Amino acid sequence: MTSTERKASTNKSLAKAVRVLKLFSAQEPRLPLAEISARLEMPKSTTHAILRSLIAEGLIEKIGGEAYALGTGILALSQSVRVNVEFRDRAAPHVRALADKVAESVYLTFREGDRILYIYAVESSRRLIARTAVGDRMPMHCTGVGKAILAFMPPDEARGILERVGMPRVTPNTITVVDELMDQLAVIRTRGYSFDNSENEIGNYCVGAPVLDASGHVIGGCSISGTDPEIIGARAPEIGRQLIACCFDMSRNLGYVPPSYAQLHATVR
Repeated sequence: MTSTERKASTNKSLAKAVRVLKLFSAQEPRLPLAEISARLEMPKSTTHAILRSLIAEGLIEKIGGEAYALGTGILALSQSVRVNVEFRDRAAPHVRALADKVAESVYLTFREGDRILYIYAVESSRRLIARTAVGDRMPMHCTGVGKAILAFMPPDEARGILERVGMPRVTPNTITVVDELMDQLAVIRTRGYSFDNSENEIGNYCVGAPVLDASGHVIGGCSISGTDPEIIGARAPEIGRQLIACCFDMSRNLGYVPPSYAQLHATVR
């Protein structure tokens, strides 16, 4: 099977799974296998295989002998969507203002489990890849914003993510050893922002910082990215200062309050 054929097959399977999920409603919260199969005009064997996959992801639950219902995983997804949209809408004006100041691409990401999801961007015409990054899901170890998010969560949690997801090499500069990255995360916590030295895309350089929610937990991050190596060189202190100030404003809009004036001063200096 060619890559095109595999992609087409995956798309068909995904479409079938979505059709199954859409069958359930407040009026019909439970449906038997035979009814799902008949309504979608699919063989029972195919329907059953799709249901098994959805059950494994927590999106469907089996009730009794042959009845199925939406699983609790749907609730988690809907909650993520609500937070995601609220976060994006509150942060978007800050992203645009920062992009105007630095004249580089600025990205907003949301932490989605063990990965990051790009949810908003103001992209420079000089961007190397001629497509928007919005909608991309990425591992954290190879991006500036991902490393910033890892740095500001408890170290044991960060290490757990790296060990679960792995650290595949994306470019020759990608850090692929957990202990090496953990040492770098400690430096990032002290400095307040991270660097991506062409670790995800050759010829692209990035500075990243975290965004915190009302409880002080990392909810996502923001990054400044471009083709100028000085983004992580001579320009880094000023870019880092502006990025941290922007991320603090986003965090404050989400209800975050630093413990003291001294910490606020340290955050935006």
